Amino acid sequence: MRNIIKSSIMSLLVLAACQPAPENAASEPESTALVDDGELVLGDGFRATVVIDSTYKNARHLVVHQNGDIYLKMRADDGNGVLALRDSDGDGKVDVREEFSSINGTGIDIHDGYLYTSSKREIYRYKMNDGALLPDTTAEMVISELPDQISHAAKSFTFDDSGNLYVNVGAPSNACQQETRTAGSKGQDPCPQLEWQASIWRFDANQVGQTQQEHGYKYCTGIRNCVAMDWDHNSNSLFAVMHGRDQLSFLWPDYFDDKQSAELPGEEFLQIDEGDDFGWPFCYYDGFKNQKLLAPEYGGNGEEIGLCANKKDPVMAFPAHYAPNDLIFYQGDHFPERYKNGAFVTLHGSWNRAPEPQQGYLVAFVPFKDGKPNGKWEVFANGFAQVDTVKGPNDAKHRPMGLAEGPDGSLYITDSVKGKIWRITYSGTPT
Repeated sequence: MRNIIKSSIMSLLVLAACQPAPENAASEPESTALVDDGELVLGDGFRATVVIDSTYKNARHLVVHQNGDIYLKMRADDGNGVLALRDSDGDGKVDVREEFSSINGTGIDIHDGYLYTSSKREIYRYKMNDGALLPDTTAEMVISELPDQISHAAKSFTFDDSGNLYVNVGAPSNACQQETRTAGSKGQDPCPQLEWQASIWRFDANQVGQTQQEHGYKYCTGIRNCVAMDWDHNSNSLFAVMHGRDQLSFLWPDYFDDKQSAELPGEEFLQIDEGDDFGWPFCYYDGFKNQKLLAPEYGGNGEEIGLCANKKDPVMAFPAHYAPNDLIFYQGDHFPERYKNGAFVTLHGSWNRAPEPQQGYLVAFVPFKDGKPNGKWEVFANGFAQVDTVKGPNDAKHRPMGLAEGPDGSLYITDSVKGKIWRITYSGTPT
């Protein structure tokens, strides 16, 4: 059985390697090894252990406390909003689990003695209790009255070093069309969604009772949706990875065929300064041409640049529809030195590349130097899907979702299919 699984995983790697690639496409690890207790393909010296085999489907982001306790956020109503997990006997496996909070959502983090979590419209926090697994379960409302929307409703967030909290407020549509996801429908101009959505907002991290309209500051705009977001403490800058638009061939068959639609647009890795405009919905990023192009809803034809010449470009891009859903900058010393200050990104996997195979379903690593990507992105962990060909996302046995760094520098990865959590450690010779 082990050989069958290994063969399937390696077939996935071969399939991915055969796909056309933009300029900054992935490079594979120099060698890979199947880890018995994790079923993941990792580079030499890395090991995956299963912290907990299952929690709930729709497990989202997680954070690991300085004492090793794990807090996992739930999106759906199959469990309470937060699952607290502890390894009480030090064997590497969770043996204590407690649930609290009725607030479901995606974002979770620990900041200045509080556990912060998000719903679709709010940010809450809970006072941590020294030594106790559960925090004070009385929620304090930090931010409320964020937009009520169905699409791209996840309110992921991050903190800088100056007491600020940054919140993703995604666009509630694919391309701000007059008739949403309707073939040939033009884009709204101006796009009303740009007023309060399609942007990242800055708030005071230590103030409760804030609302977007009264206390929020629009830090940047022109972003379709960024579930993956983190503050890089090394360069003192905000970064996020955007979900690119969908359905180019379905909506605009005169300009795009199905293969182009499967491979466009790139998922943009953004370095964000105050006041930046990244161009959504007027623009999309072509990773093969390495430039932003005018969206067909606004007169583009796959070649036209137009007003997109004045929008900020990404620092790099992942392949289309890979669904970047978490981002962390590695601060630890447990992994080899080349990983220090680099970025890990979960790629949750595509749903809309048909009739091409679906892709993604991996954890990527982007080496950084002086606050910028330094080389191509790499496949850090693979084998989550456990099938030869992913025709639809339901075929995947696991889909990587959340990322967290442990106090010892190990890396934690969550799965949204059954709520599995892996811990990645390194036992090789540091390089």
